[in-house]
Amino acid sequence: MAISLTHSRTTQARRFRLVRLVSAAFAAWRQRRALSTLDAHARRDLGLSEGDVHIESARPIWDVPHNWRL
Repeated sequence: MAISLTHSRTTQARRFRLVRLVSAAFAAWRQRRALSTLDAHARRDLGLSEGDVHIESARPIWDVPHNWRL
């Protein structure tokens, strides 16, 4: 019984980490999509050039900041 409970907890922990990683990837995708829709005035307010926005929005969905990964 103890082995199955430990296995169950390990499986749940892995599932939770996977859900968090997928959630972070989609959050990054939504943020990059929103960033790409900014007009020139909003980009200038943020201190970003059109090239900066293009580079960030072209990054792959799995390329999230290291502190988002668990």
